[in-house]
Amino acid sequence: MKFNLLALRPLRAGTVVLATLLIAGWAMRPLEDPAWQAVRAGQPALKLDSLQGALGQGVTVGLLGGFRAIAADFFWIKTNSVWSDYDLPATQTLIKLVTAIDPRPLYFWQNGARMIAYDMPNWRVAEAGGYDVVSTAMQQQIEHEQSAVAIKYLNEAFGYHPDSVQIYLEIGNVYLNRLKDLNSAAEYYHKAALRSDAPYFVARIYAELLRRQGRNAEAYDWLKKLYPTLPKPTPPGLVQPAKNQPSALEIEMAMAPVVLGRIREIEKELKIPEYQRFKP
Repeated sequence: MKFNLLALRPLRAGTVVLATLLIAGWAMRPLEDPAWQAVRAGQPALKLDSLQGALGQGVTVGLLGGFRAIAADFFWIKTNSVWSDYDLPATQTLIKLVTAIDPRPLYFWQNGARMIAYDMPNWRVAEAGGYDVVSTAMQQQIEHEQSAVAIKYLNEAFGYHPDSVQIYLEIGNVYLNRLKDLNSAAEYYHKAALRSDAPYFVARIYAELLRRQGRNAEAYDWLKKLYPTLPKPTPPGLVQPAKNQPSALEIEMAMAPVVLGRIREIEKELKIPEYQRFKP
């Protein structure tokens, strides 16, 4: 009896590729297991419950083996496909599946959370009749529900990316842009700003969030501590070793003159006497 290759035609190309990889992983498993045990010890654990629920009980960590990155990429492509169809349940399930397979890329966590927090509320409102039909109270409830899902999802990322500046900022932005919660947004921007690898703008935004809440004294103290740490051009006549000279780009990104200007603005708002003002 001949094997009918035409029977494979209805399968999508991506499905055939994944099936081929899984079969190859199974065939190579006797050779792969000893090496994979050593590699797996230094890698984030896979979430078996999520994997088995989506792919079937027969899928195991060993079967995916070294193909986990490829499998995650495959399902991320599928995620974008159902996302473009505004399929909320499938999109949300696949977002979680991708990071269950491979939690290492921050890209998956960040963009998955953005789909949940920013896109899905619009889908739900549209499905319920649109913004002209759905009440403001219901719109806010939907935004809060989806934001809570996104924040919970991002908090899971800390298990694989402890103290990640990007994850702190993503959570802070959900609080700021979706929930309009300045206090919580400031809290997460503060956590990000305390990291040594935080971009310079993070500290400035944290101060601005404090000011928008009327917490000018806190913003003032923060900026006074921040300013001396910022790279600045070497003053004329001062000789400084080249290795200690900050680059032009770093000086531009730090925006020390802007920070000093904000310090002066707050001093006027707080009516701080001239003799008590910050001396750079």
